[in-house]
Amino acid sequence: MVTTNKETNQYKKLSIQVSLNGLSFCILERDTNTISYFKKFDFKKQLDPIKVLSKIEEIYEQEEALNQKVDNVNLVFNNALFSLVPEKLFDDEQAASYLKFNTRILKTDFIAFDNLKDEIVNVYIPYTNIINYFFDRYGEFEYRHALSVLIDSLLELPKETNGPKVYLHTLFGHYELVIIENGKVIFANSFEYDTKEDFLYYLLFTAEQLNLDPNIFELVLIGEINKDSEEYKMVWDYIKNISFMGPFHSFNFEEKAKPEKELSEYLLIKTL
Repeated sequence: MVTTNKETNQYKKLSIQVSLNGLSFCILERDTNTISYFKKFDFKKQLDPIKVLSKIEEIYEQEEALNQKVDNVNLVFNNALFSLVPEKLFDDEQAASYLKFNTRILKTDFIAFDNLKDEIVNVYIPYTNIINYFFDRYGEFEYRHALSVLIDSLLELPKETNGPKVYLHTLFGHYELVIIENGKVIFANSFEYDTKEDFLYYLLFTAEQLNLDPNIFELVLIGEINKDSEEYKMVWDYIKNISFMGPFHSFNFEEKAKPEKELSEYLLIKTL
């Protein structure tokens, strides 16, 4: 059930993206289809979940806009603690077993999962201390993994029939790589990188393993990358068909809330 702010006759939706490298917040005024608040906090280095929670508490003390009444809250966890499982093979009672081969799991870890389009289940580890904080503040709310948001949004695009399309979304020093062919996900993973050489290596290695010709496949860039980025300039020398994601939302922005580059906030905006 949706509750409405009767005092202002507005419906406000808050979206929050949590990474160990940074945070971003966005508030949408649904009655005017306008984003009235947006702010991003880059830590410049990776913190642990306890320190991230301390940052969140500090931000709520400093940002008056975050203390207004909201009617709906969406939380997105952006981390590499995930595993994709075909829906027909998934057993929720064995959720931890899908993560144990590529993620260190502690006995205290909480395992969550998202059901995606294309009969995929994303099993992941959210940060329970952060979930508890927002539950205490807002009551019930929804949370998902960032890769789930990315994959579902890409599967909503018109189906391509002229070969695989490679989507690369970069944020806070890592990127998600999703490859779709004929409306089906054939690859999805996350890579951390420190240098532009690392950035290129993971991309080309993945293409090689999947027998994708850099002269043929199309690479679509999303997130914190543009034509002035060193990563873009290096990739341009090796991959011939590169484009940036086109318009992806219909929202307006208040002038004070407009991000410098909307495409860098693709995932956050897609949760609104």
